[in-house]
Amino acid sequence: MALDGDSTPAATAPLTADSALAHAARLLQNAELVTDHSLMQRLESIADSWIAIARTIAERERD
Repeated sequence: MALDGDSTPAATAPLTADSALAHAARLLQNAELVTDHSLMQRLESIADSWIAIARTIAERERD
């Protein structure tokens, strides 16, 4: 893989509100299994970001 900026990222499925919520759910499930409190908080924070992304996508789809 070239690191000079000429490579393009692999194609992925478009991000939807449902897929963003699925990412959040996966992170929250993992957070429940973690015993490290600081890691748990970081996972919850990232999940909150995915929920905000899902909300933004849903709002744009309504408009």
